[in-house]
Amino acid sequence: MEHELIPYKTPNKNAYIESFHSILEEECLSWHEFNSFREAYEVLHKFMDYYNNVRIHSKIGYLTPAEYYDAFKRNSVKALPICA
Repeated sequence: MEHELIPYKTPNKNAYIESFHSILEEECLSWHEFNSFREAYEVLHKFMDYYNNVRIHSKIGYLTPAEYYDAFKRNSVKALPICA
């Protein structure tokens, strides 16, 4: 995977990660005050597990990312374009 910089002040060029950052802030970070790096790591680790294995995503047919990935490996779903 190649790292690619987007132009300054163009969040529409990176909509997927901007959307994730919004969800992360709204559903996780705004609910916690961290007293240590370890505490932040543990909360984020739990959130990422929830995000990938429990939380359904409308963009991928109301599946969790883990379910979508498993279906993709079995050729049960088509790959989604990462750019619109």
